Amino acid sequence: MTKSKICFMASRSNRAQESLTVLSERYGSVTKDKADVIVALGGDGFMLEALHATQDIDVPVYGMNRGTVGFLMNAYDEDNLLERVCAAEQEIIHPLKMQAHCTNGDIVESLAINEVSLLRAGPQAAKLRISVDGKLRLAELVCDGALLATPAGSTAYNYSAHGPIVPIGAEILALTAMAAFRPRRWRGALLPMAAKVRFDVLEPDKRPVSAVADSKEAQEVEWVEIWSAPEISHKILFDPGHGLEERLIREQFV
Repeated sequence: MTKSKICFMASRSNRAQESLTVLSERYGSVTKDKADVIVALGGDGFMLEALHATQDIDVPVYGMNRGTVGFLMNAYDEDNLLERVCAAEQEIIHPLKMQAHCTNGDIVESLAINEVSLLRAGPQAAKLRISVDGKLRLAELVCDGALLATPAGSTAYNYSAHGPIVPIGAEILALTAMAAFRPRRWRGALLPMAAKVRFDVLEPDKRPVSAVADSKEAQEVEWVEIWSAPEISHKILFDPGHGLEERLIREQFV
């Protein structure tokens, strides 16, 4: 089916807003519930926002870069947009679910397309205990933080923390430590996509830790559980030859 009804969404940057005006006037724009495709204008951060905002509707998202890196975006071009969208290749990714229990009794739940990260929130290093599928795997990790990343998110914060890039089709999650002090040089682990990971914060009053799922933060957590959510699908469109698999491979040869 020819995708002709577009819902344009844009970040708050001047560049994205200017493009929103130009493209909406040229191609028309409908509400997301009436759209055949969502066109997101911004950077990778806004692409994540757009995917979260449209996860309840079965509509693919085609991003055009009006930000900086644009790993999840296509090149910006005002011409031939309908043809590009119709020719685009679709990637389906599944997010992570986070449930964080805070010291004040609050429970924070969120989805993460890229990663869930635990970060020290005070001057002292965090102390974390890691369990996988109910089995204790690491009794004490002293670090600045740790994260669990999806394949799609493995080139983001995970890669900056020296974690591995995971092929998009791999049923694998990357567990990566940030500035691990003990065990020294512990970089993390590769886990099955179906694994349920639990982080317990040791000494939470003395060594506070926050948990972040993409951009949603839970402060002063006691423990956090993370697992994949295959029942939730995000559809992303890429220009032919520039899909996630190609981007992940290319990133390793920069």
